[in-house]
Amino acid sequence: MPELPEVEITRRGIEPFVLGRTITGVAVRNPNLRWRVPRNLARLVVGEQVQRVARRGKYLLLECASGCLILHLGMSGSLRVIDPRIPALAHDHVDLLFGETALRLRDPRRFGALLWQRGDVHRHRLLAGLGVEPLSEDFSGDYLYAATRKRQSGIKQLLMNANVVVGVGNIYANESLFRAGIHPRRRAGRLTRAQCERLVQSVREILRAALAAGGSSLRDFVHSDGASGYFQQSYCVYDRAGQPCRVCGSAIRVARLGARSSFFCAGCQK
Repeated sequence: MPELPEVEITRRGIEPFVLGRTITGVAVRNPNLRWRVPRNLARLVVGEQVQRVARRGKYLLLECASGCLILHLGMSGSLRVIDPRIPALAHDHVDLLFGETALRLRDPRRFGALLWQRGDVHRHRLLAGLGVEPLSEDFSGDYLYAATRKRQSGIKQLLMNANVVVGVGNIYANESLFRAGIHPRRRAGRLTRAQCERLVQSVREILRAALAAGGSSLRDFVHSDGASGYFQQSYCVYDRAGQPCRVCGSAIRVARLGARSSFFCAGCQK
């Protein structure tokens, strides 16, 4: 699934093409995404001008005068800036038209979303309960320490809990825990304040490095111009089971935690 770096890179990529532009049309080829695309989407958005292109967690927000388009890339989605005359392929489900330019949502597994919210978008049920942004000042060692108290779950599961902190999915949780030297199974409530400070710093460093590298291009993710990211070349643990640790040389291990694969080095992470 595209995580915070991939969604932020998409936001930056589409912003110059849609900010201040008016939506001139909508083409919905398959409305059956994770949540059905509104039947009257064209009536709702055609004529609206995009006033701001924002991101909240893994959600892209195209804010207009009377409401906001909420986009989610799901497990396999990408959002491309494209000439609308280019024929759509099998998984190209929706085009948002801006005159001679279109945003084309491609989503092979159809776990993405395209929704409309009138008024304050942050009251939408998908956004209202979200936690802090990991690159904001609100995500601090003190915040994480307070959030982990009396938690029985492993720290990796808590780090991926969007009600605590948003946008940190499986890839970057694995990499951040490795950098912080913390085992993914470590009970969250047993982390010390110093470990929480170190983990917060590691999350920030990993996310910033991923942004600088254009994100991770695994399976379907590409930038809005079709280019690929290359942070996957820098992974220390993710998807490297059996390979030597880049620090101590021990074999990277993999285990199932919360129905997700967790990669770690037993020598470096305690």
